[in-house]
Amino acid sequence: MYKILLVEDEPNLLELYKEELQEEGYEIISTMDGEDAVLKTKKELPDLVVLDIKIKKLQGLEVLKKIKEFNKNLPVILNSAYEVFKLNFSSWIADAYLIKSSNLTELKEKIKELLVV
Repeated sequence: MYKILLVEDEPNLLELYKEELQEEGYEIISTMDGEDAVLKTKKELPDLVVLDIKIKKLQGLEVLKKIKEFNKNLPVILNSAYEVFKLNFSSWIADAYLIKSSNLTELKEKIKELLVV
């Protein structure tokens, strides 16, 4: 079973994503802030990270940088409501950049692609 770290600061979205991904058979670890995300990456050793950009304590692009410094091969999907961050060079080290949606089809497909399920 693959383990996914879900980083999202909006409680309703966090719960929706968590439920949908658990139904797909993934083990979900979640957090609502950036500092905790970095710690959980090191402690829990997830197989993939779904990372919001606008989060508490440490912004998503900084979290992305720290995760990739710790494990450059860990797949990270940036999941943001803001397309503007796609132009930021810092976001280019992510393995994918998706725009948030209540329809999780694209996210689920990208997760499967990156985990080679």
